[in-house]
Amino acid sequence: MWNRSVVRVALSIFLFLGLFLPTVQAENVSPAAGQMQTHLSDTSLTGGITYTQQFFRVENYWNVTSVDIHLDYQLSQLLQNERSSVTLYMNGTPFHSFRPQLGEKVQQQLDLTVPASMIIKGVNTLMIQGHLETNAPTVQNACLPTDNRDNWLQIAKSSRIAVNYSSEPIQDSIQDFQRHFIGQDSVTNGQIAIAVAPENTAPELEAATYALSGLAKVNQVTDKPIPLTTYSSDLTKTKKALILVSLYEHLPAEVKAVIKEGDVAQKAVLQLLNLNGVKTLVITSNDATLLIKAGRLAANQTLLTQINAPQKEVLATTEVDTPAVNVSRTLPLTESGDKLVGDRHREKAYFISLPGNRSIADGSKLRINFRYARNVDFDRSLVTILVNDTPIGSKRLSTELADGDHMELTIPKSLNISGNFTVKAAFDLELKNNSCLANEDQMPWAFVEKDSLLQLNTKDRTELLFNNYPYPFLRDGSYNQVTVVLPTTRDVYMYQSLTNVFNLLGRYAQTNTGNVQYLGGNLQPEQLKGRQIIAIGSYEDNAVIAANNDKLYFRYGAGGQGFVSNEKLSIESGYGKRIGSLQLIDSPYQSGFGLMAVTGSRPEYAYLASKLIGSEGSLWQVFGDGAITDADGNVQAYRFKKEAASAPSTALDDVLARKDVLGFMAAAGLVALLVILSLILMIRKYAKKKRRDLR
Repeated sequence: MWNRSVVRVALSIFLFLGLFLPTVQAENVSPAAGQMQTHLSDTSLTGGITYTQQFFRVENYWNVTSVDIHLDYQLSQLLQNERSSVTLYMNGTPFHSFRPQLGEKVQQQLDLTVPASMIIKGVNTLMIQGHLETNAPTVQNACLPTDNRDNWLQIAKSSRIAVNYSSEPIQDSIQDFQRHFIGQDSVTNGQIAIAVAPENTAPELEAATYALSGLAKVNQVTDKPIPLTTYSSDLTKTKKALILVSLYEHLPAEVKAVIKEGDVAQKAVLQLLNLNGVKTLVITSNDATLLIKAGRLAANQTLLTQINAPQKEVLATTEVDTPAVNVSRTLPLTESGDKLVGDRHREKAYFISLPGNRSIADGSKLRINFRYARNVDFDRSLVTILVNDTPIGSKRLSTELADGDHMELTIPKSLNISGNFTVKAAFDLELKNNSCLANEDQMPWAFVEKDSLLQLNTKDRTELLFNNYPYPFLRDGSYNQVTVVLPTTRDVYMYQSLTNVFNLLGRYAQTNTGNVQYLGGNLQPEQLKGRQIIAIGSYEDNAVIAANNDKLYFRYGAGGQGFVSNEKLSIESGYGKRIGSLQLIDSPYQSGFGLMAVTGSRPEYAYLASKLIGSEGSLWQVFGDGAITDADGNVQAYRFKKEAASAPSTALDDVLARKDVLGFMAAAGLVALLVILSLILMIRKYAKKKRRDLR
């Protein structure tokens, strides 16, 4: 009895004390739930049988719970409801059909859920196919031709695909960290950043720039940059993944507690840590040269995705370089061939990556090998090849060549193609009496063979214009001896400007072997010789901008407080203090090089200018060699350099640019030489014989 009383008292005391003890909870390791939306573009489905496609991506670390589709659409008022239908396909499999009904509302809506079992990791394809009829047959089962003029269904850009998912936590490997870091949810939600120490040096910025460029290249979210900023403990409160690039002496104390100084002796390390609950890839070394090399490794995404461990050491002998880019090459359009099914118009597009400063030269050719079904109407069926949606050739299909047809075309020089472009194979597969035939999913068909090739010859576009950007800062896919001159004041706007500049340059960069240097206020003109210069800042805090103000197209007035009027634009004095300017001029330090000024009277206005070259979505607004922008988004661009009369290319230049012609001419020259030698020998032979006969 006494023992029971003691137990009750002890238990009561324990429970009472427990009210005042801190609560300890298990770490929440359940996957984070999220939703990623992809919006469709304004699309018109016209014709009897027509379709459109929308692609969306599912990351490898997502567990998809459902995919919701919302469609806003309008219908032709002449549509025959009982004879028309719309079918939705996910990755080629139909999952929902409906008959569009005309109602009181002009715009109608459809909401539905896609079975999660139909979703795959990677790229998914939603196809919306319409069978739209406006003719009402007067006789039962009568066959009438389809009138394509009035058959339409418009899909509004407010339509969207919403992927609901739970995200797996980042595993303890650099490989998995990289997947999460460039994931579209991480970038879109601003949950990542590349950080340098607040008291950073030029080598640290250089290493961080290489890492940023490599990751920007594989960033799928084109309108969201990967931020470059300075490290602080507050940064970990809003991020789920960080990359910290720093010399060992500048590392924060919490990192030094894990990575000891002896760990970075005569080497650099990439070490995955957990800082304040945030996965952080630390890139550090005691040696500036090795730190830069580690930054190049982080830029090599092929290597980064192969590191299935939390740490990677980088020695002086470690191979980190990406392969050189061959910009004039022969490349296949498709790896395994592409099948197109269904009647009427069907097309397949191929994306070709090319540095922005290179254009297609003479002699670039396409060879498309294909085959197709024999049940098409060969009098009305054809294939058309388009480059950037401009047709360059068509061919009528024939029953004799159905099992092995081809087209060989030269890409016209008049297209003036530079940078990335698309090649499209468009088949018009018409059936005989198709208005009387039931639509079959697998007929007719066409197949583009995997041995279809593009012979690509390119040349540099070297005029200092934003039309040719990223020239001169990239050449053949590599950084071209770039020097960044920073302002004396390194505030948040400076890092945001660097973020914009190198996110877009990084998208264009195809190797990690180029060179980027950083210089501060105390620099000598000799350091800028033989360099492509990017000067960021104002007249007051950037010596290069102040020293070359008289060479700028938009110049600062007395005291450097704001821009003044020039021959292209009148600028009010107050307005000149509230704008940013982007200018591309010849380098004052050595001919043949360029200088880009990203400038404004205050850091925030220089940042405004940098936004113009922060993404491909904004770059189109800039042309010529000088532009200004304001906080309201107004952009005015001009060309100040006089247009030089383009010298016509000589026959010799054209021949030297064509390796196939050079080979042919060399062979022809050898044949001609042999013929001449044979003639000489024959003449000598008959001359000797004639002399003998005369004797």
